[in-house]
Order: sequence, then structure tokens, then C-alpha cells
Amino acid sequence: MELIDGKAVAAALKQRMAERVAAMERKPYLVAILVGHDGASETYVGHKERACREIGFRSTVLRFEEDITEEALLGEIERLNADPEVDGFIVQMPLPKHISEQKVIEAIDPRKDVDGFHPVNVGRMILGLPAYVSATPEGICELLRYYKIPTAGRHCVVVGRSNIVGRPMANLLSDKEFNCTVTLCHSRTENLREVCAGADILVAALGKAEFVTADMVKPGAVVIDVGITRVPSDKTKNGWKLLGDVKFDEVAPKCSYITPVPGGVGPMTIVSLMKNTLLAAEGAIYGK
Repeated sequence: MELIDGKAVAAALKQRMAERVAAMERKPYLVAILVGHDGASETYVGHKERACREIGFRSTVLRFEEDITEEALLGEIERLNADPEVDGFIVQMPLPKHISEQKVIEAIDPRKDVDGFHPVNVGRMILGLPAYVSATPEGICELLRYYKIPTAGRHCVVVGRSNIVGRPMANLLSDKEFNCTVTLCHSRTENLREVCAGADILVAALGKAEFVTADMVKPGAVVIDVGITRVPSDKTKNGWKLLGDVKFDEVAPKCSYITPVPGGVGPMTIVSLMKNTLLAAEGAIYGK
């Protein structure tokens, strides 16, 4: 069993990007919009700010209280769309219930949609056209590339059908770069354990702590754990710990490769957002 070290891969990719940025006269500029005071969102945005500093990007976080109106938030998005200095921006999810997340996503200019959530970018990705690919699926692809994991003709099972991870992941793995045969599973899938146990590559992205157990994993399989759930713990100083969707201790001995939680997919999500921002600054997808 080999551990897929997302931290090490992310560090290597950030170093490559930093070298490209050092040669640029105008540094890429990423803006994050954060509404409210959700702890996980605060942490995630903090990681993004740190990555920007490490690579040499300019960055700003725009913070708003939870009671901001949908109209006011859409106004901020329109302002960023029109700002020529801003290469890309994200609106950190989740948003308060009175704000439509889909309306917010569709309000973002696709040319600045470095999260890769806009229907234009999703559609271009599905068609195999240049696009900003959503960060977590692209991060997983980078791990497969970095570790040179064989994928062509392999059966890949993706558990979870979200528009952020599961659906784009299934599409990317079935594309010509990876050439997997993909099964996309969800809560209504019959014989889920048996389907998972037939996977050469298993991507767990359903958000249920330790859902995937050893009997669901084929010997020698590659297991990618996307899940991250905060659970109470009396063994840590802060009173909680992070668990993935995979029961790591019992699954890992059966695998050829496996990602840990934390330290696996998470760092790659951040670095993929940075990659999209750099592409935006370079005009690589939509031109200048």
C-alpha cells in the first residue's frame, strides 16, 4: 500500500506555479467573498490566502455579514465581474438560506469563475473544451497524473453525484486522458457494496464519515477519499477530529494506493483553485 501524499504533491505544484508567477510582470489577483462566520469556510478561505502568498498572487477577502441581501451580494459580484484588475473570484459556499446559490453561481462571469461552477465552464468541460474545472475533481486528476496511476480501461466507481465533485469527476475519468469505464453511484444505487467491490479505482465523495468499509474494496484497488467530516473527540485539544468517507485503518491494507484524511485530496483542492487563477491571469482559457 502506498499513501498518496496530497500535501507533497500540492507543494510541488505550488513551487512550479511560483516560478511562472515570478516571471510575470503583473501578478494574478484572486478575490474571495465570504458571507457569515462559518468555521469551515473561514478555515478554507484562510488556506487560500496562504496559498496565494506562497505562490505570489495578490489576494483579497471580502467579508459580509449573514444578513446581506441577495441583491447586495449580486451587486458585489457584478462589480468584480467588471473590475479589470480581478483575474478570478470565488463566492465561498454555503450561503445563508435566503440567498440562491445557483443564482449567485450563474451571476459570475465564466471568464472569472475559477471555482469552475458556472454552467458555461461545466458544459465546456463535458464537451472536452478548455474550461476552468472545479477544483476538487481537478485536484484528484492531478494526483493520478503525479503518481502515474494506470487508468486506461480500468473500472472506476464514483460514489456521490454532486455537481461539485461526483458528476464532474465521473466525466473527467471517462474522458480520453484517463479512459476509465465509470460507474456513478448514489444513495439509491442497488447492491452498492458489490458495485464498489468491483472497482479498480474507487472515489468516495458522499460526505458520510467512514461509510466505505473493507468489504466494499477490491484487493489492490486505488481509493480516493474526498469526504471530510468533523466529529467530536476527547483525544484532541480542540475537541474534534476529521474523518473521511473511508474507514481508513481497515481499508488501507487492501489498497495499492489510498489518500488519507486530512492531507490527501484537501490540499489539492486549494492548489487547483490556484491553477485556475493562474490560467485566468494568463488568458489561457478565454483569452485576454
